[in-house]
Amino acid sequence: MSFQQGLSGLNAASKNLETIGNNVANANTVGFKTSQTQFADVFANSLTGASGSQVGIGTKVAGIVQQFTQGNITASNNPLDVAINGGGFFRMSNNGAITYTRNGQFQLDNMGYIVNNSGSRLTGYAANAAGVLSTGAPTEINIRTDDLPPKTTENVNVQVNLDSRKPQLDPANFDVTDATTYTNSSSVSVYDSLGNEHVLQLYYVNTTTPGRWEVFGSMDGITLPPGVPMPPAATLGHIQFDPDGKIIEGSTSLAMQGDALTPINLNNLAAALEAATGKPVENNADPAFDLRLDFTNSTQFGSAFGVNKLNQDGYTAGRLSGFNIGADGVITGRYTNGEAATLGQVVLANFTNPNGLQPLGNNEWAESSVSGPALVGPPNSAGLGVLQSNAVEDSNVDLTAELVNMITAQRVYQANAQTIKTQDQVLQTLVNLR
Repeated sequence: MSFQQGLSGLNAASKNLETIGNNVANANTVGFKTSQTQFADVFANSLTGASGSQVGIGTKVAGIVQQFTQGNITASNNPLDVAINGGGFFRMSNNGAITYTRNGQFQLDNMGYIVNNSGSRLTGYAANAAGVLSTGAPTEINIRTDDLPPKTTENVNVQVNLDSRKPQLDPANFDVTDATTYTNSSSVSVYDSLGNEHVLQLYYVNTTTPGRWEVFGSMDGITLPPGVPMPPAATLGHIQFDPDGKIIEGSTSLAMQGDALTPINLNNLAAALEAATGKPVENNADPAFDLRLDFTNSTQFGSAFGVNKLNQDGYTAGRLSGFNIGADGVITGRYTNGEAATLGQVVLANFTNPNGLQPLGNNEWAESSVSGPALVGPPNSAGLGVLQSNAVEDSNVDLTAELVNMITAQRVYQANAQTIKTQDQVLQTLVNLR
């Protein structure tokens, strides 16, 4: 009798409906991957070998397989929401227990770790205070909230056009307070070892030697080099142009360095400021303030003076104002001083057989012997996807397809129930034979 076939069909159809119901229930679950029930037929072993007349004894569930296809990516307002576009899983740590997820809904906990809703911590490569990534074993990512230390200015890049039509002047007459003793000037803010800002003013004097310009300087209004008492103004150096108005190699940089005669000595500068203003001025920073002035690509053309580029590499201290996660997983912090620093890098993990992962719930999976070991690396490498911040990956459940599958599963259930009913009627007929 085929009660066995009908019963196995009912069980299989019921399991299929459960799978479909689970898919439908998680249609709005971020990072959820739809499942598919797969079946296999069942035959009894035959003592006489293969037989063309052998009838199967029903069906069974061969497995419930998740479909790791890409879900749609939807923008969000949370900067810590991250979507994976492509292969891979986020690697999470919960007290050392490693799990994997496609759900990128993260937030910061009270200790500065990036965590998901179940409290597991996102892992990746840590960065030291200099922003250098340690690409060894992944660790739990912690966002440093300490201040970014100041950086002393070492290089000042200046790109100017000095007007060749300007009258020639005698550099010996230079006076920072008399604009008629220099041709043009420019200024830039520089920073000492404590992040204190100083205004460096550069003065350009067109000399009687063709193409030669003497460069003088002042800092915070004090002529360089500062001294007690103030010495006569001394040139920081000169820049030389060829007949075509292009700067000659070898005169593109002026190094304001030295020992006792260092043009910028902050102790001497503080003393000179105190003498000039009559107010106490102290310098607590490193007094040795060495600068390199780079005039590469400066010109001397017959056109108006202009500053095309003027920047420096120092900055004051800054506090973390926010951070973002790039497509390559690098976490970049933004600071109140306008600087940026690398805080870490998110890593992804992939598997030879993702279908072998063990589902744990909470949108997480665990590695198993069937999945193979985790292959960990930065995003956009070795087949891993790229990251998109301010976005989440939607569930890949196709509701239309699931509803159609539900109708089909319902009809299969009804058909198997009908075979049991028919067999019952046949059995009843046999029992009623007299």
